[in-house]
Amino acid sequence: MDEEAAIDRLPLHLLAYIFSLVTSFTELAQASGVCKKWRKAVNQSMARRESLSFAGWKMDDASTSRLVHLAYNLRELDISRSRWGCHVTDNGLYQIASARCVANLTSISLWGMTAITDSGVVQLVSRTSSLQHLNIGGTFITDESLFAIAERCHHLKTISMWCCRHVTERGLLVLVNKCRKLESLNLWGTRVPVDCFIALLTISPALQIKPIQLLLNAQNPPPFLHAV
Repeated sequence: MDEEAAIDRLPLHLLAYIFSLVTSFTELAQASGVCKKWRKAVNQSMARRESLSFAGWKMDDASTSRLVHLAYNLRELDISRSRWGCHVTDNGLYQIASARCVANLTSISLWGMTAITDSGVVQLVSRTSSLQHLNIGGTFITDESLFAIAERCHHLKTISMWCCRHVTERGLLVLVNKCRKLESLNLWGTRVPVDCFIALLTISPALQIKPIQLLLNAQNPPPFLHAV
């Protein structure tokens, strides 16, 4: 009888720990297909993870949501799109929203996800009661997403809306009014007028508006604003 390979004698918890050190999702998928024990160890390794980043990986709705569902203890989720990376749609966000970990997520990045809309974002944030940091920059979201974030994400501290050109003063005012723990707001590349920033600072004087020039403009408006 052939002698059992050393790795096959490893206990399941130790095998899971080894797989938790693997950063390649392709290699984890390959390992999962070796045998039932390895598949169980891969699943356990995913359950241990507190942070997942798919940025730079070629992921779709099904593969992304499947991994998120396995990561029971997840706190930080990054599915930002890069040149070769994630291609997640609203359907993927619907699936992710049903994962057990979503209620405990403190950080989510959807940066550059041009295939998502308000529908998917609203579905996701409706489950994220612990969210503190959100990056939705480079997307086509509107005030509809901001209203949902304002209603659900009361612990929100930072939000980036870089180049979100469809958000308006109305959505921002609701957001800042309801998210009283908000510390930082990145509005670079938006089309919001300077007087909106003045209104936001009136609601929350300590709010840091980025880039800094927007904040300086709001604190030192041009002379014609004083005359209004």
